[in-house]
Amino acid sequence: MEKREIGRSGIKVHPFALGGNVFGWTIDESTSFEVLDTYVDAGLELIDTADVYSSWKPGNKGGESETIIGNWLKKSGKRNKVTIATKVGKPMGEGKKGLSRAYITQAVEASLKRLQTDHIDLYQSHDDDKNTPLLETLETYTDLIKQGKVRAIGASNYGADRLKEALQISKDHSLAAYQCLQPEYNLYEREQYEKDLEPVCRENHIGVINYYALASGFLTGKYRSENDLGKSPRGQGVKKYLNDRGYKILGALDQVASDYKTTPASVALAWTIARPGITAPIASATGIKQLHETVAAVNLNLKSDAIDLLTKASSY
Repeated sequence: MEKREIGRSGIKVHPFALGGNVFGWTIDESTSFEVLDTYVDAGLELIDTADVYSSWKPGNKGGESETIIGNWLKKSGKRNKVTIATKVGKPMGEGKKGLSRAYITQAVEASLKRLQTDHIDLYQSHDDDKNTPLLETLETYTDLIKQGKVRAIGASNYGADRLKEALQISKDHSLAAYQCLQPEYNLYEREQYEKDLEPVCRENHIGVINYYALASGFLTGKYRSENDLGKSPRGQGVKKYLNDRGYKILGALDQVASDYKTTPASVALAWTIARPGITAPIASATGIKQLHETVAAVNLNLKSDAIDLLTKASSY
C-alpha cells in the first residue's frame, strides 16, 4: 500500500494511524511498548495521541499516553521511524485549556518534554476554541513551525464553517494552514462527515485522519447484544449501535470478512481506507493479536462489489 500525504504538508504516511488513547488507560507501559514495537516493525509509522490522554482514568491527570510514547522513543531509538501526531486544547487542569497563544506555547513545551523529542510532526487543535480568535491560534502555530518545534498542523472536531474560516485566515495572512482534519467517521457514523466536512476537505486538499474508525469496537463484531457490553471498559459506548441498522452493518461485515478470509475489523477499516479523501483511519490496540487484525486492513484491497455492499448496508 502506497503512502498518502497529509494534506500538502510533505509528510507521507501509510493509511493507518495507531491510536494512543489506550496507553496508560487499558494497557500499561510494557504492553504499550510491545504494541508500538510490533506496529513499527510492520512498517507503519503514524502514531496519534493527545496531551489529555488518558486523564479520564481514576488516578490519572493527563499526559500518560505521551509519557509512555516518550519513554518508548527513548528506549527504542525509533524516533526517525515514526510520525508523531498529538493534540492541544482539551482541559488539562486549572486554567489549562483552549487555543490561546499563551496556552499553546506552554502546552507544546509540556508535550515535547513528555514525548522526549525536539519536534512534533503533526500538532492538532483538539477542539474548536470559540473564545480565542482563529488568527491568534494560527499565528502561534506559524511561530512554532518557524522554530522547528512543529512540522505541520491539523484540526480535530471542527465544523465545516469554522474549518473554512480558518483556512481563509491562513491564506489571507500568509500563515500556516491546517493540513488535516480529525473527525469521527466510520461505517456507522457517516452522515455528518460525508454531508458537511468531506466536501470542504476534498475541495481544499485537507487530509482526513478519522477517529472512532471502529465505532468504539462495535465494528469488530465483538458486541452483538447487550450481554456483550461488559467485555471491555469501552463496552457501554457501543450500546447506541445495537439497532437494526447496526445489525445490518455487522451482517455485511461478516459476509465480506468471510469472502476475504479476514476479520470484520480489517474489513471496516479497509472500507474507510478506500474512501476518496481519507488519509488514515485511527484504531487502537490493547494487544498484539488485536493489532495484527487492524493493521491487516492496510493490505486488504476490497473490490468494488464488497465496497458497494458495505456502503449500501450502512446507508443513512
